[in-house]
Amino acid sequence: MSPRLCLCALTLLIAGCDSGLIPGMGPDPRAVQREADSKAIGGACRYGMRSIEDCYTLNPKATKAHIFTGWKDMDQYMRENKIDGAASTISAQQDEAAAAVPAEKTSAAKPEVKPKTKPDGKPAGAAAAASAASAASAASAAH
Repeated sequence: MSPRLCLCALTLLIAGCDSGLIPGMGPDPRAVQREADSKAIGGACRYGMRSIEDCYTLNPKATKAHIFTGWKDMDQYMRENKIDGAASTISAQQDEAAAAVPAEKTSAAKPEVKPKTKPDGKPAGAAAAASAASAASAASAAH
C-alpha cells in the first residue's frame, strides 16, 4: 500500500471511533469534574433555598453558567415532584460568628510577644543580653 492510502485509511478509521474511548482524545477530565461540581453546587443552593446570586457569591471559583444549569435543573425537579427546600442553617450561624469576631478583636488585649530563640534553645540578639543579665542578677540574689 502507498503511504497516502494508509494515511487516508487510518484517518477514516479513527473518525469512525468514539473519541471518548481513546485515551487523550476526549475532554479534559478536570474540566468535566469542575463542570459536574458546579452543577452540584447550583442544585444544592436551590435545595437550600438560596438565591442564584448568593450561590454565585459563595462559590466564586465555580463556573456561573454551570451553577445556573444545576440550579435550574434542581428547580424543575423540585417543582415536578412537589419538593420543598430545606432552609440553610449555616448562613445564620455564619452571621452570628461574623458579629462575634469584631467584638472579640476590640476587647482583646495585645498578644504577648515571646523572644526569638536559636535552634539550641538560647535567646537570640538583644533578648539574649537581657536574659543573661537577669539570670546573673537572679543567681546573685539567691546566694
